[in-house]
Amino acid sequence: MPSLALADDVTESLQAAMEAYEAGDVPFALEELDFARQKMLSMQAESFQQFLPDAPDGWFREVDTEMAAGLAMMGGGMGAGAEYRNDGGSQYYSITMMADNPMVVSMGTMFTNAAVMGMRTERIGRQRVAVGDGQAIALIDNRILVQVEGGDEDLLLDVMGQIDFEALADFGQ
Repeated sequence: MPSLALADDVTESLQAAMEAYEAGDVPFALEELDFARQKMLSMQAESFQQFLPDAPDGWFREVDTEMAAGLAMMGGGMGAGAEYRNDGGSQYYSITMMADNPMVVSMGTMFTNAAVMGMRTERIGRQRVAVGDGQAIALIDNRILVQVEGGDEDLLLDVMGQIDFEALADFGQ
């Protein structure tokens, strides 16, 4: 859930934009609208992170808080990512999710045809997953890319199995 402080910032900014617009100060109104939009995008990105699975017992999860900034350089959209390590640090995997990014959409055909990437296709429930080269990749609803890297294939498929693909497909719709 987005924090109330962010929501209050959005409300205040939208009210300030309306007041500035009514007063004829269009540049300030636009600035306030941009500020409100950024806050709402931040709230949406924060809620996107809920799809990252918790760390398994005996593992630690570190969420990547800088991913949204990186996506801005690649055309926008939302992203979430985390690194997972076991207690001794001997095992590791990462999860990266990108939604509504033009690069993901344009490469959709490639992601759905595992052979093109030298990978094979597995199924987790009704979701097709490309597996190979130490990674598993799924394209959900032709707009959300989920990539798990590191570990053996059994671990990668187990991690993919923890992701709620149906809820992810409904996100932002």
